[in-house]
Amino acid sequence: MSISPKKWFKLNFFSQMANIGSEVERAVLWSNKKNKEYSKLSFFRALELLDLTITDKNNIKRLSELTRLREVLADYFYFDNTYKSKAENWSSYFYPFNYAVRKNT
Repeated sequence: MSISPKKWFKLNFFSQMANIGSEVERAVLWSNKKNKEYSKLSFFRALELLDLTITDKNNIKRLSELTRLREVLADYFYFDNTYKSKAENWSSYFYPFNYAVRKNT
């Protein structure tokens, strides 16, 4: 299932990041359950959402952080984990975005 850029760009940055974080969390959970296929699907969905966030003109000042996030996520899930990321790192990184969305709704 794909979301249209028009619809995605209507979300604020915190909502975009919280949604990406949800997919990353799913990818980690499926990986822990040894279901590589579902983990891969969640990871690719996270990348799809992150790519939309990167192309959102409202996030131009965050481009450096977003592209680095993409690099480190890809390294963790798909390559050799050169950056030595851990599952806990992803929870710590994305939790504040979820908190901000819940606090402002």
